[in-house]
This record gives sequence, structure tokens and C-alpha cells, in this order.
Amino acid sequence: MWVVYSLLYAIVLAFLFIPQYLKRPPELRGRWLREKLGNIGYSPAGDKPIWVHAVSVGEVSASILLLKKIRAAYPGKRIILSTITDTGQKIAGAKAPAGTQVVYLPFDLLFILRRCIVRTDPCMMIIIETELWPNLFRACSSQGIPILLLNGRISGKSGRGYRRISFFMKEALRNISAFGMQGDIDAERLLAMGADQGKVKVLGNFKFDMDAPGSIPEWALAIRGPVIVAGSTFNGEEELIVSAWKENLARFPSLTLILAPRHPERFKDVEGMLAANRAPYVKRSSLTGPVEHRENGVILLDSIGELTVIYGVADIAIMGKSFRGTGGQNPLEPAYWGKAIICGPHMENFPFIRDFYAGDAAFEVEEAGLAKKIRELLVSPEKAKAAGEKARELYLRNSGAVDRAMGIIREFLP
Repeated sequence: MWVVYSLLYAIVLAFLFIPQYLKRPPELRGRWLREKLGNIGYSPAGDKPIWVHAVSVGEVSASILLLKKIRAAYPGKRIILSTITDTGQKIAGAKAPAGTQVVYLPFDLLFILRRCIVRTDPCMMIIIETELWPNLFRACSSQGIPILLLNGRISGKSGRGYRRISFFMKEALRNISAFGMQGDIDAERLLAMGADQGKVKVLGNFKFDMDAPGSIPEWALAIRGPVIVAGSTFNGEEELIVSAWKENLARFPSLTLILAPRHPERFKDVEGMLAANRAPYVKRSSLTGPVEHRENGVILLDSIGELTVIYGVADIAIMGKSFRGTGGQNPLEPAYWGKAIICGPHMENFPFIRDFYAGDAAFEVEEAGLAKKIRELLVSPEKAKAAGEKARELYLRNSGAVDRAMGIIREFLP
């Protein structure tokens, strides 16, 4: 089965290699190619860095506090942080502790990975969430390197798919030394895939342990009137949210909408939609002072890594990818700030949101009810404030997962 997996991976790679290479800007292509082929440098004898892998923006963001705690606990250890996506690279470069080597994860081909692992000689491989790369696990295991899967999450769809090949997954998971899962459901799905029960622990969600996100920028603090922040929106949602915002303008003419599309490559399309809908807007990238945009109704947040602090000025936070598409976005960022949260019906990636709904700490609405729910919270700001306070309480009550993960790390790296 290992041969079949490697062959299928190589075939898919053959089709995707050129498009993936060309999608990178020219100045990035050389480094991407070198690192995907496993050339990420040698480690001096005895150096043995800690290697952490986080696929993209969400996983990198979730790992930052863990990385800082690793740096504090093992100040003499070098840290390698790998990602798959370019946006993950940008966030890693901006937020990871100083001295962290940020690289692309090599292709999951055994001959590449074995050479890379021997050269870098890590003392530990930490996988964030659910990045299952069978050949990476084999390469580490063959060198006696412990592999920890932390903040693990298995969606219902992924779990069903993995169970169909459980005979193979069981072999792949056998190489992993310990699993720290987000919740009981994730642990059950992992066990159904064939993981060893003795290796599986439930730690909670790293995202409840957000590091202090920083200061709110001046341009955001200068906004007057109520503010809606729509975070990490998906294709089609921006038009829905702009429509709901417009419906409330007659009663709340100073209402500001901050719109943050999920993918940077969509910034231009969303700007075109705003122009087509004759929505007065300004781009975040054009703001050079704190005052210019006050008369503009929509602020297009065409920046990376700023959304978490922008939730700090919200009166209402709307979770993207919860109305169109599936999965939702992280509600803990506005919860950290104690903000009222509105979600669509698709928050499958964040099952703990049910606790928020049950405790009146967040509100689930259908598309048709979005404008009405916004109006309800604006008319009754005390209700929005109470919901935000409850969200903050839930956030604080569920923190501590990163410290529990550090306990697992210490078992393998005293």
C-alpha cells in the first residue's frame, strides 16, 4: 500500500507541479523549489532542532503561542516551522518567535524526505491539527524521531474518508508517538481510523489560548459609530453581507462595515463587487492616516494578519465561510475581545460553537435573517454587550490546551 500511495502522489504531483511553480512570484520560485525538494539546510552535529509543521494561516496562527512556549522552555533549541501555502509563510515569518527558520514542507516522497530528515536531524516532529503525510511519518520514524500530532482535529467528512482506507491509515498512524486532540469527537474519529488508544489524549483547542493579539491600529480606533467586522469571508458572502449592511443604513447611517475576504487573491474581485453595488468604500492599504475614511461606509481589509486586532473595534462580528461554503471561521478571535458573534448555518469546523449558541454567546442565522439579526443587536446594544461578555467567559473557561500540549512535549524532550 505504501508503494501505491507514493505512486499516486507522484502522478498527482506530475500534473500539479508546473501550475504550483508558476503561481509563485518569480522571486519566490527558487526557494520554493529547493525546499520542496528537501534542501532546507544542514544542522550542525548535535544541534537537533524541533520541527513544527502547520499547513496554512489558521494552523500557523494556532501554533504561535505553542512556538513561544517551546522557545521559552528550550531556549537552546533551534525551531523549524514548515507550511504548505504562501500565506502561511507570510504569517509564520511575521509572527513566529525570532530565529525560527520558516520553510516549505518538502514533497511527501520518501527519497526526498529521508535525505532531508538526515540533513536537518530534528529531535522531534510536531504536526499541528490534521496534516497526515505518510512518507514524512515513515522518514521520521526510521530515524527514531518522535512525532507528535497536537491540536488534532478530524472532521466528519475526513473521518469517513480515512475509515475507508483504515487498513492503510492504521499503519501510517502507528508511526506517530502521541496524539493531542481538540475534543472527544476528534479522539473517537481518530480511534476509528486505527490509532492506538494509549497514545490518544484530549487537550482542548489551541485557539482558545490565543496570544495577546497586539494593539488596535489608529485608523480603526478613529472610526465613529457602530462597526460590523465580517471576517475571512468566502466567495459570495461579501455581497450578502453588504446587502444586509445597506438594509440597516437608513436607521444607522454611521454604520461602518469592515470586510475581510479570506483569500488575498480575491481582494480585487471583492473591490469590483463593491464598485458594482455602488457601496462607498476605501481600501485598508490606502489608509495613510486615521481620519480619511470616516465618511466611507465600507473598509476593505486588503491586508494579511490584521483581522484579529480589528475585531477589537467591532460591535458585531460576522463569521465568514459560514453562509456560503462549509466549515466556518474561527469565532474565538472576536470572543477574545468580548464581541457579539453572528454565524451562518455552516460552522462544522468549530463544533464547540454549539456551546456558544446554548449560552447565548453567539447567534446562528440563515442568510435571510442576517439583516434582521444585525438590526436587533444594533437596536439593543445591551444584548450585544451581554453576548460578547458570555463569549469572553467561554473563551477563558476553555483555555489551557497549549500548556497541556507542552506536558506531552516534555515527555519526549525532558
